[in-house]
Amino acid sequence: MNTPNIAQEDILNAFNYRHATKEFDASKTLTDEQINFILKTANLSPSSFGFEPWHFIVVQDKELRELLKPVAWGAPVKLDTASHFILGLAMKAPMVKHDAPYIEHMMKEVKQMPEDVVEVYSKFYREFQERDFNLDSDKKLFDWSSKQTYIALGNMMTAAALTGIDSCPIEGFHIEDTEALLRDKFGIDTDKYGISFMAAFGYRKADPEFPKSRREFNDIVTWK
Repeated sequence: MNTPNIAQEDILNAFNYRHATKEFDASKTLTDEQINFILKTANLSPSSFGFEPWHFIVVQDKELRELLKPVAWGAPVKLDTASHFILGLAMKAPMVKHDAPYIEHMMKEVKQMPEDVVEVYSKFYREFQERDFNLDSDKKLFDWSSKQTYIALGNMMTAAALTGIDSCPIEGFHIEDTEALLRDKFGIDTDKYGISFMAAFGYRKADPEFPKSRREFNDIVTWK
């Protein structure tokens, strides 16, 4: 496998170009190749223990987008104008607890670990949940899963920016109402999955009104 050779300046230019796009150009649509590229960066994203506790729904159906508007106050304009709209789901406790069938499936079928490695890995994962991170409630386990999905979200937005595609991460939604909609209209088992984020992708209608602002670099980094 060849070592990637992307100029640092090009990467920083992409980060400076990226902004939370409030309104997209509804006349411009990503190709299947472009959106699949973005989704593949999510698929290749790292996660704790490599257990990938996520699922992504690409909402292109106009009726489903309309149903999302009342439960997602931060999304209506994006739902109307974005080329592609993604719901990021995180796995709940029944899926990611150390003794869950999904975890065994990941180790044996996906990672194809030998039995002795599965035994050791399972022990580490159990101790991580019970001792290191104290993931002793369903809420804590879901929050841990949701943290993993944000790695994938960041990678999707960066990949988009590197290829001139705009995006907007969205947390402006009501969790309980959104999950009720996922259960009733999207066919999602909300005992197993919960909403973590929403994200829109497409092309900006206009450049941002204000320049990008960030804290000073030395204010956020400490060297010891």
